Amino acid sequence: MKIAILGAMVEEITPILARVQIQKEHEIGHNRYYEACYKNLELVIAYSKIGKVNAALSASVMFLHFGAQKLIFSGVAGGIAESLKVGDLVVADKLCQHDVDITAFGHPFGFIPETTLFYEADSGLNVLAINAAKSCNLRFQIGTIATGDQFIASPERKNWVAKQFNAIALEMEGAAVAAICAALGKPFCVLRAISDAADADANVSFDTFLEKSARESADLLFLMLEQM
Repeated sequence: MKIAILGAMVEEITPILARVQIQKEHEIGHNRYYEACYKNLELVIAYSKIGKVNAALSASVMFLHFGAQKLIFSGVAGGIAESLKVGDLVVADKLCQHDVDITAFGHPFGFIPETTLFYEADSGLNVLAINAAKSCNLRFQIGTIATGDQFIASPERKNWVAKQFNAIALEMEGAAVAAICAALGKPFCVLRAISDAADADANVSFDTFLEKSARESADLLFLMLEQM
């Protein structure tokens, strides 16, 4: 089984690369991909660069070029739910694009014709993530993650997304990856550790906690891999 492991930033995959046996490096479309092994699993690991377009490109390459069968996204997110604290983990049960707006044509926010408003993560992979988190008494929540090409540092925007999509966290790649997985019929899971509260202090908190939160997400990822 070959599993794709994707992050958006180099900080998100650095703690992952440190724990696997790298076999080959490839450069495709100005991105670097690592073929690696972890125990009996074949992995292809990459960071896409920030944003939906970059994430969609990397996910497509991992499936169509490297033949990955499943994808796990590991990274950080801004927390919406008040109960989420920095370092807490979020497992997405579904994802949406909060920055899509063609409401002028009568469509709801986030909806693109011939697609879907919400993309559901794979239940089997999510069970692995949840069981792994519970086994180590990690703080986590399951819920909707909202994706957009915006770093949210505004209580007003955060609250709007929460109300509109019933989302508990915000980030910039997950729903794009989910759309690729849905189009190609591939199971996926999105893991995020909270780095900030998507408020006026979000940029300071993000810079401070990026690496620590990325390690928290990577730790959950490896607990999942142990079960696969």
